[in-house]
Amino acid sequence: MIRKALVARDPKKSPRRRKRILKLVENDLINRVSYDQYRDKVRDVYSGPQGAFLATASFLSLHIQLGDKLLRQRRFDLRGVKSILDVGSGAGQIAKHLLRYADPGTQITCCDLSPEMLRRARTRLKSDRPSHVSADLARLPFANESFDCVTCGYVLEHLPDPRPGLAEVSRILRPGGRMLLLTTEDNFSGAWTSRLWCCRTYNRHELKRTCDELGLIWKNELWFTRMHKLLKAGGICVEIQKQ
Repeated sequence: MIRKALVARDPKKSPRRRKRILKLVENDLINRVSYDQYRDKVRDVYSGPQGAFLATASFLSLHIQLGDKLLRQRRFDLRGVKSILDVGSGAGQIAKHLLRYADPGTQITCCDLSPEMLRRARTRLKSDRPSHVSADLARLPFANESFDCVTCGYVLEHLPDPRPGLAEVSRILRPGGRMLLLTTEDNFSGAWTSRLWCCRTYNRHELKRTCDELGLIWKNELWFTRMHKLLKAGGICVEIQKQ
């Protein structure tokens, strides 16, 4: 009986079973259509009712409050930063924190695939300080080494392969520049997020290797709270520095 129990709990089988369950839950549209078709679908999702609910959803999930705390406590320190690109700025959830905690003279640029989301961001931010640009993360319309900081909150998961997007971030970042990256992780909550927002998930260790290959070094893994760290919850949140 003891031997049978040990076989039933074979640790080698558990990760495979977990991956199969996650695949059943996770949205797989990103793997079934062309990139252009998928990008059009994402634009439609965020331009429609779901996008209109985005800021409220971020508030209810505590992402707005926890993100504010992350920057307020300087765990990702914006002091001294001269120019920031907020990629996938959505309804301006992160941009609002940037306006509050970046230096007064810092140039802030918000970009998003959906022009409708940019309109919502302007309305919500009530500030003339940020500039707003409609752009795809995989094809950013900025010159090399244009920014010394990038914030990228829950947008990388809308790329089938992270490399084009990360390569673009590396291109527009100055040497020594930093990025705050938040993205959906391959766990149960991430799989449900994927289904709701029509995105994929990333494995933390695989994503780190990809960043390393592109000269984007994980400087600090960040957690919203001690409980998030203990439970490995809240998705991937990391400070990255360009070599």
